[in-house]
Amino acid sequence: MIFKNVYFITGNAYAGKSTMVHLLAQRCDGIECGENYHNSLLEGLDKEEFPCLTYTRDLQDWHDFVRRTPQEYSDWIDGAAKECEVLELQILKELCEKNPDKKIFVDTNISLETLRKVAEKNHVLIMLAPPETSVKRFFERPDKEKQFIYQLLMEEPDPQAALENYRQTLMLINSQENYNEYYNSGFNVILRDEALGVEGTFARVKKLFGLV
Repeated sequence: MIFKNVYFITGNAYAGKSTMVHLLAQRCDGIECGENYHNSLLEGLDKEEFPCLTYTRDLQDWHDFVRRTPQEYSDWIDGAAKECEVLELQILKELCEKNPDKKIFVDTNISLETLRKVAEKNHVLIMLAPPETSVKRFFERPDKEKQFIYQLLMEEPDPQAALENYRQTLMLINSQENYNEYYNSGFNVILRDEALGVEGTFARVKKLFGLV
């Protein structure tokens, strides 16, 4: 199935994906599928079928979340992304059926391989920040999830060691290898440019999506 009216944005952390998806939906009279929109289905998931996504749902002590090794965390991220893809495709199919005349803008976890199969090429955009920026500025973002994680780290017996462990995790997830895979995907790419600002970036996104 090709999603004709869906526009996908993917990439690495701190690249501006969520902001662009929000603005596109708001200004183009579309539907916003923001970061982790699949969470609407989390409560009913079977933990045998979705072990990574239900890990946080069933977590008893959230400090265990930040105590994992970088490799354990990275493996969980990879597994969760695969599980998210199943849910995202399900949600998008239903949204398209219910809203055939609406544009849908998605901050997506769907893999590049799958996007090549389900999306028109000019309906996929890669947004990238330098890997080191994704790590250094991760906790500067005001969203509740990241600040919650930061507070967990600060509550650890050795906060600085816990923070360094988490930074190592972020470095593994936002590696140069992953960056290069996105950059060389064949889809349109926007590199984070502080000088361009939100409005300048938004104008570029609209143009690349053919929405001008």
